Amino acid sequence: MRSKVFILLFTFFNLGLYGQDSIQMITADKGDGILSLLRKQGVNPYDYYDQFVRLNIDNLRDSIHLYEGRSYIFPKAALDTVPILDSIQEQTKTIKEIKVETFPIFGKEYETVVAKSERLKESVYYLVSGHGGPDPGAMAKYAGTSIAEDEYAYDITLRLARELMAHGAEVYIIIRDENDGIRDERILEIDHDEVAYPDKTIPLNQLKRLKQRVGIINKLYKKNKGKFQRLIVTHVDSRKVGQNIDVFFYHHEKSKNGKKLAESVHKTFLSKYKKYQPNRTYTGTFQDRTNLYMVKNTYPAMTYIEIGNIRNNKDQRRILDPANRQALAKWIAEGVLLDFDTGEIGPIR
Repeated sequence: MRSKVFILLFTFFNLGLYGQDSIQMITADKGDGILSLLRKQGVNPYDYYDQFVRLNIDNLRDSIHLYEGRSYIFPKAALDTVPILDSIQEQTKTIKEIKVETFPIFGKEYETVVAKSERLKESVYYLVSGHGGPDPGAMAKYAGTSIAEDEYAYDITLRLARELMAHGAEVYIIIRDENDGIRDERILEIDHDEVAYPDKTIPLNQLKRLKQRVGIINKLYKKNKGKFQRLIVTHVDSRKVGQNIDVFFYHHEKSKNGKKLAESVHKTFLSKYKKYQPNRTYTGTFQDRTNLYMVKNTYPAMTYIEIGNIRNNKDQRRILDPANRQALAKWIAEGVLLDFDTGEIGPIR
């Protein structure tokens, strides 16, 4: 069950309209992340996280990381009641209706979703995290503890779902774990209680699992016929320990819209690496790979994403750091927005 509430907020066109004393700046110390920096201010960091990122986006590395020693705008100032000095400033004031919804599947800290826009209104996204249930997927060791692909793919998928919902999308989370939610730990506890939408037991047999997911997605696709529909499948790869890989994107060889979706997300990653890691070459690609069962048999235009090699130490840093998982979700969402703004509904494939 989800709940809705509408909040009226005063919004100003320019932060310069605030009096100098009304903008509170906070400085990041060594080792600070956004969550820890907000906690130091005595607030629930999850309530202010999205506002903080929007206010400070041009002062963040990888759209998510703080720079040590830099000052950042504390988002509470943007919500305070600010004195209006004269009638000219009064005219610049607008009142916006901001929609807030609650989705318990994201967990207590993240269940509140504040609308950012309606750019994805009338769109439908099916999100599938790899493996789940009796199959944990690729396994590895970190600090002597077992880690599993399905837990990290699911966490990224939930974060992506939350981003898309904030822009007005209708999202179906196909593989679901009602008691996990978005987690900010490095080591995500392994369990086997995931189900397939809405509450189907996931089979042990691999082919039966894949057929189950394809059947669910294709049935929903027919139900939502006429709407803009896309499918995003997220996996964490398993290769040789020494093989460091970038994020890869696959699509159906005959799907023009699937290729465009994969290309849009890939283009977003290219631009992010160029901006935030200019000295590092990004080697991830987008390409057709129709031999994958999910790519070959699902109806919606889709992209299949490989996040990294769970057995490689460098890739583990990308996957295990919750801030990195959030950045991955945000970048994928930005690519999805790019695809939607220039895309078309189109027929199957």
